[in-house]
Amino acid sequence: MDPEQLTTFRRELHRNPEPAFLEIGTAARIEKAIERLPVSVITGKAAHHLERVVGLPSPAERDAWEARAVESGVPSDRARYFRENGTALVVDLVGDRPGPRWGLRVDIDALPILESSDPSHVPAAHGFASTNGAMHACGHDAHATIGVGLLHRLADRAFPGSLRILFQPAEEGVRGAQTMIDAGAADEIDTMLAVHMAGEMRIGEVVGSFTGGLATRKLKVDFAGKASHAAGAPESGRNALIAAAMSALAIMAIPRYGSVDTRLNVGTLVAGEATNIVPSSAAMTCEARATDDDVVDELVDRIRSIVRGAALTQDVTVDLAVMGQSATVAPDDDLVDRIVAAAAAHPDVDEVHRTRAFAGSDDANLLIRHVQQRGGKGAYLMVGAGSPGPHHSDTFDVGEESIPVGIDILESLIRGDH
Repeated sequence: MDPEQLTTFRRELHRNPEPAFLEIGTAARIEKAIERLPVSVITGKAAHHLERVVGLPSPAERDAWEARAVESGVPSDRARYFRENGTALVVDLVGDRPGPRWGLRVDIDALPILESSDPSHVPAAHGFASTNGAMHACGHDAHATIGVGLLHRLADRAFPGSLRILFQPAEEGVRGAQTMIDAGAADEIDTMLAVHMAGEMRIGEVVGSFTGGLATRKLKVDFAGKASHAAGAPESGRNALIAAAMSALAIMAIPRYGSVDTRLNVGTLVAGEATNIVPSSAAMTCEARATDDDVVDELVDRIRSIVRGAALTQDVTVDLAVMGQSATVAPDDDLVDRIVAAAAAHPDVDEVHRTRAFAGSDDANLLIRHVQQRGGKGAYLMVGAGSPGPHHSDTFDVGEESIPVGIDILESLIRGDH
């Protein structure tokens, strides 16, 4: 794919963004873009296991996004396939001689953001802004384009070993990577990479790898009590809302750590039926984050104790489920050195940073850690994209000339030039 084709493909993805586990049209477009390449494509249960996912989209949501995909030009049979079987794709390309097995994670989901229609916003000015209530406000359209472009670039198979690209759904909310790990998609990878467009960095600026980051657990807590008349028989009820409210306050009061950076947040709390009814149900979402993986587990244990104790005080039941998770990342030094060398040799790169601390959470770290724990190596490449707006905002955009830069660096690594 030449730069013009890459831009066209990226804009098609940007025009048709889809939320987590609903990337039906996106998956079909990726599949179509690589159909004539010498690759093998794995989808469905062999690509990711969805059985343990908490809060999958409802049948009605899947129906609606399937219909949108078809309306946008996706063949109805492929839209139905990805609606029924999940949206992850694992794509393998084998080189012409023995060598390592590379892995690359590229995420494909969008955010529930209404994109700016301001004429100064490039996608709006050039007619490829989203109008469906979702938005690629974190560069995942560019990441998917890098994955597709890299497969085209390496289609001559003139490289040692093999490449496996994981087109991952549901990075937002850190939910998708574990589903692919559960399917064994990363088991045989020797070197695991991820790539991310960094909107706050200039085009031409590259970071060899993220480091650190925040390990996280996203939690859903459901309280079940008993309704009763709030005036006539309040003693007969079991107040789920009170248990949830007590839990929310106690969670936010968990002591912070002196040696580790931590975050706690209660994001939503929905409860009750009416003003004059003792609330029989309450649903709360919350998260714990930390710069240490063990500390996150400790925070979750404390949250678990809190919600159980609060439930006991109100004689209600409680269920806590992990909706999403991620880990910190510690890249391998020699791999980072190779990335830095490849970036420094690129004619359009004028500033290279070896590493940079990451303040957020990304479940690509789970894939990198999975490979490292099995004796492999990993790193997380950042490519400057020069966005006019911050990540997760309605004016985020990717400078499209940054996409070939990412492809070039990855190609150089896999061909063994650095």
